[in-house]
Amino acid sequence: MSNLPARVCAVLGPTNTGKTHYAIERMLAHRSGVIGLPLRLLAREVYDKIVALRGPSVVALVTGEERIVPPRAAYWVCTVEAMPQGIGADFVAIDEVQLCADPERGHVFTDRLLHMRGSRETLFLGAETMRSVIAQLVPKAEFMRRERFSELSYTGPKKTSRMPGRSAIVGFSVENVYAIAELLRRQKGGAAVVMGALSPRTRNAQVEMYQNGDVEYLVATDAIGMGLNLDVNHVAFSSVTKFDGRKMRHLMPNELSQIAGRAGRHTNNGTFGVTGEAPPLDPEVVEAIENHRFTPIKKLQWRNNRLEFGTLDALLNSLSAPSGEMQLARTRDADDHRTLQALSQVPEIAARARTPAAVRLLWDVCQIPDFRQVSFNEHNAIVQQIFEFLHQDGQIAQGWLQDRVSRIDKPAGDIDALSKRLAYIRTWTYVAQRKGWVQDENYWRGETRAVEDRLSDALHGALTQRFVDRRTSVLMRRLKQKESLVAEVNDKGEVTVEGQFAGKLTGFRFQLDPKATGEEAKTLRSAALQALQPQFKLMSDRFYNAPDTEFDFTEQGGLMWGEYAVGKLVAGADALSPIVEPFVDEEAGAEVAEKLRRRLSHFINRKIEAVFEPLIALKNDETVAGLARGVAFRLVESLGVIPRSVIADDVKSLDQDARGTLRKHGIRFGQFTIFQHLMLKPAPTRLRLVLWSLQEGLSEFPEAPPPGLVTIPAVPEAPKGYYPRAGYRLAGERAIRIDMLERLADMLRGVDTRGGFEATADMLSITGMTLEQFADLMGGLGYAGERGERAKVKAAEAAPAATSEAEAPAQETQDAETAEVAEATATEVAPDAAPEVAPVDQSESGEADAADADAPEMEVFYTFRWVPKKRPAEQGRPRNAGAKGKGQGKGQPRGNGKKPEHKGKPRGAKPAPNKNKPIDPDNPFAALMALKNKS
Repeated sequence: MSNLPARVCAVLGPTNTGKTHYAIERMLAHRSGVIGLPLRLLAREVYDKIVALRGPSVVALVTGEERIVPPRAAYWVCTVEAMPQGIGADFVAIDEVQLCADPERGHVFTDRLLHMRGSRETLFLGAETMRSVIAQLVPKAEFMRRERFSELSYTGPKKTSRMPGRSAIVGFSVENVYAIAELLRRQKGGAAVVMGALSPRTRNAQVEMYQNGDVEYLVATDAIGMGLNLDVNHVAFSSVTKFDGRKMRHLMPNELSQIAGRAGRHTNNGTFGVTGEAPPLDPEVVEAIENHRFTPIKKLQWRNNRLEFGTLDALLNSLSAPSGEMQLARTRDADDHRTLQALSQVPEIAARARTPAAVRLLWDVCQIPDFRQVSFNEHNAIVQQIFEFLHQDGQIAQGWLQDRVSRIDKPAGDIDALSKRLAYIRTWTYVAQRKGWVQDENYWRGETRAVEDRLSDALHGALTQRFVDRRTSVLMRRLKQKESLVAEVNDKGEVTVEGQFAGKLTGFRFQLDPKATGEEAKTLRSAALQALQPQFKLMSDRFYNAPDTEFDFTEQGGLMWGEYAVGKLVAGADALSPIVEPFVDEEAGAEVAEKLRRRLSHFINRKIEAVFEPLIALKNDETVAGLARGVAFRLVESLGVIPRSVIADDVKSLDQDARGTLRKHGIRFGQFTIFQHLMLKPAPTRLRLVLWSLQEGLSEFPEAPPPGLVTIPAVPEAPKGYYPRAGYRLAGERAIRIDMLERLADMLRGVDTRGGFEATADMLSITGMTLEQFADLMGGLGYAGERGERAKVKAAEAAPAATSEAEAPAQETQDAETAEVAEATATEVAPDAAPEVAPVDQSESGEADAADADAPEMEVFYTFRWVPKKRPAEQGRPRNAGAKGKGQGKGQPRGNGKKPEHKGKPRGAKPAPNKNKPIDPDNPFAALMALKNKS
């Protein structure tokens, strides 16, 4: 076997052909092997696979920042730059050999292609474009073509918001990647982020989040094009240009193909396209990618590997030497070469690098990668300091290194800060991996690795917090797996689904968390309502069995269950028969909605029956017939309160028996209003306004006045008909409660309304008004008030007059029925609402002048006279308050004071009764008056 020639084979083909998997199998078939990979992320992935197959004791991992080398290491997994030289491995493999043409790293891959061989087998893995150049440079190489397992097709442009699940969107800058990830978080619930600059730990955590379905989208740089195996169905390019370190340039078709080829895993077909501001791909490019046919690579990047370390000049000259081969183009100066050129111009460095050993040491230090990418001069300064330590002391100063690492070990901050610290720690991780550079290699390797791990975990957390809505991702995963979701509702109504806050349940309607938007909101609502199905049924059972005391209605017609709005009232066939409209999410189901409707209907019907029991009894009393039934119908229709002017003709037509029948049901025939006295209480008033507003179709319902107020200010823009339903009558700038208005009317019957009268203390007392307010009220009732001043009568002089007035005989013409109204309303209308009584200010005279102490004290008084005027049948909207002489017209008090005197008769003489005048049927003495007229 040892005499057999070593096999050199180039395994070429597009992505998803299993080339890397084939190389792993071949390496494990030998006793030892080395495989070089393009990325440390991919190296870590391959390392984990081999460890799972052979165990950690025989597998080594060597990258620029990580070194795991067990004593019995047989299989070495490395980045191409870190591949060990001269270990005599049986097997050598170099992955992605087409990177030999890369301007930045190509010379390293070319060196391995030309010089690294396994003693038994060597594999070159890469694209078909390398076939001709490998054939020219490695004449003994065999070729093996592998076909793609699945098809790859172009789907054209697609908006990011309409990107299908399991998609990877590729950007070529950190800013672009972050912007796309942020957009996906808002619209799709989140995305994982993969970039070459991420540490393996961060990258693996992000990939795992995508692979296990926590998120459906991946946003990445072109790093995913280098062999990372992901469950991606579609790859979308957000741009087709990139900055290559020197300038912006368009990606070549083969580069696009390398990335697009990540779509489609094994036998699953994949698609690719563009999104965002990227233009559609040219048909020629699409055809090349779909058919995997590209222009062959003709030249490889090359740099002389036979370096001379005699002097700095010799080293620089050997680095600049030409290749001498047509297929090998000398690479542009790499970062290590540029750093060497810069440091060779520093006098201190040139003075130290005078021996071959010092030159070699300087070259080794110059190969420290510029992970920071902040400033070329800053990187050079760090390299210079490290070289000076190594040249002078043989090791880097312990305290100096500790200080640098401690400054970075801060796992707090935003994504940018953590990313910078990770880039900085990679420098010291690389330094710790170099043999002999630090005093305690094991300690520093462990210390820098621990710092990188802490920063990596913090960065993963920051990326996840910023670009992933954990709540939505969890719910999407459960929904995708068709698992039953568990919803919980706490005592505050907050809904959590699988422990994630989703929103709030107010009654039987789910209010989504306002922070959720776009696709996230749809997913969250769908998951929450699906999980709330059992909760809705349990709540509806408890709702249906709840007592009426737990329910109430609002003054806007809403229906409440405790603090939750569960429905509203809408107009029905009549005022006493409103319809219930429950508030229930459709997802709760028709059964739950019907249960709510029935229970709320029971509640409001019982409420109406209890509050309007006297009216319903009147409506259902079959003994109420004829005209009385018509009046009763109008009263029920008006919910127990109706202005007398509206049904004046019907009332006049009622005989005494009909009136008596209605009085038995609590009906009061007032001078201004016909009403059922119990309907003036606060509860009926509140419900009456709601039911009336429903029938009127008002968009905003007027509220009931506060209980107990005798007068209230005029309500701006009050709808027509509001005041009677509120139990008030508008008069001037204020409205007076109708029961108190009837008591005032009783008082006015005993005064001379035609000749003029003054307001008494009782009048002011029952209205709770000042004299000026009372004058405005009387103006609104149709009385003209004349203001005057006079000397105030002292109490001693006024006493005889008061006594004389008290002895005067009562007016015989007082309406007995009105007295009944006054007595009933005083005791029945609002026993729990005592009228407000304001102190009567009957003196507005100023203080006496000090110089004129004998001047009499003056008082203001008003003389009121009835000014009959026609008014609208039913009042509603407030008129200009305080207008003098504006009467109420029909239905206003006619007054029973002295009529105008006939010419030639002494003042005060009563006119002879007119026997031909019809008798008022409202007068309780109508029967006696009829007998008197007959006599």
